[in-house]
Amino acid sequence: MTAGSKITLRFTGRVSALSRAERDALFDRSTSSDASVRERTAEIVADVRMRGDTALRELAARFDNVNMDSLEVPRAHCAAALDGLEPALRRAMERAARNIVTAHQAFMPSAAECETEPGIVVGRRPDPLGRVGVYAPGGRAAYPSSVLMGALPARVAGVGEVILCSPPERDGAPSPVILAAAAIANVDRVFAVGGAGAIAALAYGTSSVPRVDRIVGPGNAYVAEAKLQVAGAVAIDSPAGPSELLLIADESANPRAIAAELIAQAEHDPRACVVAIVLGDAIARSVIDVLSSTLDEQPRRAIAAEALASNGGVLVADSLDEAIAFSNAYAPEHLLVALDDANAVLPRLRNAGTIFLGARTSVAFGDYMTGGNHVLPTGGLARSYSGLSVLDFIRWTTYQRVSPETAESLARDVSVFAESEGLPGHAYAARVAGGEQ
Repeated sequence: MTAGSKITLRFTGRVSALSRAERDALFDRSTSSDASVRERTAEIVADVRMRGDTALRELAARFDNVNMDSLEVPRAHCAAALDGLEPALRRAMERAARNIVTAHQAFMPSAAECETEPGIVVGRRPDPLGRVGVYAPGGRAAYPSSVLMGALPARVAGVGEVILCSPPERDGAPSPVILAAAAIANVDRVFAVGGAGAIAALAYGTSSVPRVDRIVGPGNAYVAEAKLQVAGAVAIDSPAGPSELLLIADESANPRAIAAELIAQAEHDPRACVVAIVLGDAIARSVIDVLSSTLDEQPRRAIAAEALASNGGVLVADSLDEAIAFSNAYAPEHLLVALDDANAVLPRLRNAGTIFLGARTSVAFGDYMTGGNHVLPTGGLARSYSGLSVLDFIRWTTYQRVSPETAESLARDVSVFAESEGLPGHAYAARVAGGEQ
């Protein structure tokens, strides 16, 4: 692509004119992997489950080109990495950490009791998980923000032990910036283990890596598939796929800002899905023109261009109602509302991983610094899944209490109920609890 050449977008035109095939292509953003990924992942998971640390060391030699003596990274290395961090980056990471903690503390649930009738109390109490595993990608790029987003909510929730796994570099340890983030988040133990093998180790445990109660964090196709395959043995966060952005804008929005947001999410992955729904033909033309003139300036232009050509779009909605209906059906990971009065439409917006209100509320701010979590459902799963929060790191204990007086009256109705279901033992237990001699 030469500077100023016309951008290639898969979806253009009017929302109302989309064909059935085009609409299906927009909405079918399945995160399921292909058969070869599922098969290879299953082999790795089974191997790690059977041979533990031996399998992990072989995987490190094969995929990371490193021979591992110890899989665990001493905590002193994390502290040293933090001390060696460039000061401006350390300030930014520590600011992000403070905001993540503040936001997640505000959403901590509390215990509650109710009296369903006199003498019957039902209560529910949030209890933190005992141990969780956080996965942080490595390899081509390291994401310390993912460490903070996964580990700090667990800390806020009161989790007993936080374990971090991330692929080793040539020195046998994860990226120094990952280790520095682990120190900021006060991670208990760090393991230089990556890919599907790390997920299997966290799910089933090995001689070195302890078994956890939940696994969170993003990763490549093999990591995502491994999480799905071990979900019967351990809880996981929402299934994750390539990054997504849906942007709703009117004529008040700056086309340059819209284009910048589309490029920012498109640079994540060639399979990223980035779509703008705009109210007006003029702004649609302007956004496309800005994309065409600025994409070549981007260091990751090849990745962004491929994403825009494969899954990108600038579509015109005939009305705000049509744009909102499209958004609620599309269920994006990120929804940016660049309207003159974005707050007014918030009550009507549903089915989004997280919503950014106002053109100045960049998705990039949420990716790093606002305190909201960036681990979010993709592939339309925002219809039923929520973004990562403290709720992912607790389980609810329900308890019940019945007074002796109420037990007597309950016994009669419970006995009748149980007998109707053919469970005489239940009826007998109820009558004895009610005081039958």
